Amino acid sequence: MTNQNQICSVNQEAVTMFDDLMDGNARYAESFSLAELPGQAARGLGIVCCMDCRLDPLAIFDLKVGDAKVLRTPGGRLTPDAHIGLVVGSHALGIDRIVILGHTKCAMASGDDASVIEKVRQADDTDLSGMRIGSTPDQMAGLRYDVEVLRQDPKVAAEVCGMIYDVSTGRVNRVC
Repeated sequence: MTNQNQICSVNQEAVTMFDDLMDGNARYAESFSLAELPGQAARGLGIVCCMDCRLDPLAIFDLKVGDAKVLRTPGGRLTPDAHIGLVVGSHALGIDRIVILGHTKCAMASGDDASVIEKVRQADDTDLSGMRIGSTPDQMAGLRYDVEVLRQDPKVAAEVCGMIYDVSTGRVNRVC
């Protein structure tokens, strides 16, 4: 029988880099409730938001675990995988409304893909050429575009709204 902790090969030198996470999980598991949450979004909500660590999408909307399906992408853009998740979620996982949530001071709104690719190259010489990141200097246009894509997709069985979160105030404004 395979031990779950040994399913993949482990770089022993890197193991300690994750010890804080394992310790945190041990504390979490001590108070974990066995009450099973359904796989459905209890509040019928799907959220696409940025992967920025300043955003806690459940807290932003005063939600709790189980209330919403949260998909995080660079810049909160509608990526192909996020789009698929929302289509499936709107038919099989209880999503009947979708929020695409942008935010102020977003690094992905500081330029286009070429400028972000260049920043990465300058940072550590990694070449991301040809990669579609979805960054745009016109964040509102990008948000409106993503909202319209979902609204026009007959496979999306949900209402769609675009919003912007202000990282300085904690307030959300409805955009479209």
